[in-house]
Amino acid sequence: MKRLALVFILLLAIAGFLGWAISQSAGYVLITYDQFRYESSFWVFLALVACLWLVAMVVHWLLGLLQVSGALVNPWSRRHRARRVDKASRRGLRELAEGQWAPALGHLQLAAEKDQQPLVHYLGAARAANELGEYTQSDELLQKAREREPEAALAIGLTQAQLQIARGQYVEARASLGELQNDHPRHPYVLTLLQQLYVQLEDWSALCRLLPELRKHRVLPPARLNELEVLAWTAAVEQAGQPSELPAETSFEALNQRWQTVPSALRSEPLVVRAYADGLARLGAQVKAEEVLYTAIKRQFDDRLVERYGRVQGRDPARQLAHAEGWLKDHPQNPVLLLALGRISLRNELWGKARDYLEASLRFDHRPETCAELARLLAQLGDTESSNRLFQQGVVLLDRNLPATL
Repeated sequence: MKRLALVFILLLAIAGFLGWAISQSAGYVLITYDQFRYESSFWVFLALVACLWLVAMVVHWLLGLLQVSGALVNPWSRRHRARRVDKASRRGLRELAEGQWAPALGHLQLAAEKDQQPLVHYLGAARAANELGEYTQSDELLQKAREREPEAALAIGLTQAQLQIARGQYVEARASLGELQNDHPRHPYVLTLLQQLYVQLEDWSALCRLLPELRKHRVLPPARLNELEVLAWTAAVEQAGQPSELPAETSFEALNQRWQTVPSALRSEPLVVRAYADGLARLGAQVKAEEVLYTAIKRQFDDRLVERYGRVQGRDPARQLAHAEGWLKDHPQNPVLLLALGRISLRNELWGKARDYLEASLRFDHRPETCAELARLLAQLGDTESSNRLFQQGVVLLDRNLPATL
């Protein structure tokens, strides 16, 4: 109320001042240009300028009003286009999540072409096209995304690698991820996709080289990373220990070189040690395999290593038997150790001792391989009936779905 009163007083003061100024002097304005001539009093000219300014303001307001109302009438107006883009975006993203690939592709393409920030729409459309098997179109959409938003190269590259993996284009995916790793060596998801790809390709050497980066940047939980390390190095050692067309000495050297690259903390891991011993045995280095297994078991008793120890043939079978019997003191009821002792006794041609160990193993655990070993021994000793019965028991254990014999 006070403000209104002040405005009213101010207007009265201005009107009074103008009245006084007009009464003092009318003034004179003359404007000539070529044939044009305009003359009037100063105050009339000032009133004319004020009227022109007022007309200009009214015209400006009317034009703004027409523009706003045009958005309601004209379906191609900017505001209406924005609504259409938003609607297409929401429908397309929902259809993408629901697995409705064809309509999702159409709606997301429409949204991408009209939106000022089309990245999400192009990536979604590329994924939908990929699911439809339209790989060329999918790649074209990703290329358009690069052209429209070049600063989003990482997001586009990750999407491309994921789609290539989904297609089974592992060579292309490896190249894409390699480029991303060069540009973003510490990016967690780049490293995660590389890890998944190497496992898919069974490229254990590459995965072993990647493991330090995964640990350094904490890409995976510690427990999962430890499992992955054991898996990768076990598989890498197994791969190196496979027979090949190369000379035996060359293969043996390659296996030893791979073993030397295994981190020291993993050289006592039973799965890795077993893989190394298996490789040595396959390449004919049975004596070396026995030494490796004996050293590992002496350090940490493990059923998996003990089982392998019973299979390999050391330099001195009698000494190997003595080593294994030494473990019996701490593990008298271990069926795996008893099976290993039975096998080593067979190599020492100690038939009675072998039978005792194998029968003792069966008492603690009915294993098919124990049945087979004892059955072969009994057949050799002439007890055909018992041998056949054990073979049948072993077959039933191998496939428990088979009906039991009468």
